[in-house]
Amino acid sequence: MLHIVNKSPFERNSLESCMRMAQEGSTILLTEDGVFAVTKGGVSEKALKNLMASKKISVCALWPDLEARGMADNVIDGVKMVDYGGFVDLVADSANVQSWL
Repeated sequence: MLHIVNKSPFERNSLESCMRMAQEGSTILLTEDGVFAVTKGGVSEKALKNLMASKKISVCALWPDLEARGMADNVIDGVKMVDYGGFVDLVADSANVQSWL
């Protein structure tokens, strides 16, 4: 399953809810202000690293959104950066897509 989170972890608890529900093999894609979650030293770094390691969940972030916020050089190790084409591929390759609002 592909989980899409577009809200900042400072604004809403969408990412926390998503991480609780995501099952092994899922992918979490962070877009818009959701990309604030993948910054080194950020509030979500430890939880995301644990999630990637323990549940084998892939975490991706939309590159143009990282770049627009000046965060492209400060991304947590292990997070895959995707462009719009990669976003489309993730959606097309997923049997189910859940957007967390």
